[in-house]
Amino acid sequence: MKELLRSNDPVLLSYVGALLDEAGIAFTVLDTNMSVMEGSIGILPRRVLVPDDRIDQARKLLTEAGVGHDITRDEQA
Repeated sequence: MKELLRSNDPVLLSYVGALLDEAGIAFTVLDTNMSVMEGSIGILPRRVLVPDDRIDQARKLLTEAGVGHDITRDEQA
């Protein structure tokens, strides 16, 4: 699994999840429980991971949807 993006914006995370679901790309959201433990004030970002062999497709999908600026680049992962 590779990190696709990292965000504490629940609307963006929901949108990305819907895009990935529609495209049939499996994904996992990590750090959701950490967000709850911190009091749900939104300081800790959640990470969206996709399978290694689908990362390029997922990045292209998000770029075409206009949220490419939020994508985690390889040097950040």
